Amino acid sequence: MIGNEESITLVLNRLRRAHGQLAGVIAMIEQGRDCKDVVTQLAAVSRALDRAGFKIVAAGLRECVDGAADGADPMTVDELEKLFLALA
Repeated sequence: MIGNEESITLVLNRLRRAHGQLAGVIAMIEQGRDCKDVVTQLAAVSRALDRAGFKIVAAGLRECVDGAADGADPMTVDELEKLFLALA
């Protein structure tokens, strides 16, 4: 699970924004727009996806800490490291 309702909503909003931005990048390429403009928008898409990923990892860390307090299986350091490195 990604987290609570608020976290899920934030992640979905970020992903929807990135989806729209990516559609815009595709349209820009199809229209033959300037390379600089395309790359600038593509970088914005990348940042939006990164932010969604970081939000998911942050929510996972919260769940890990809360779960450990509730007696649930906490994530290992190796598992957390892999999550972070997947976004690097």
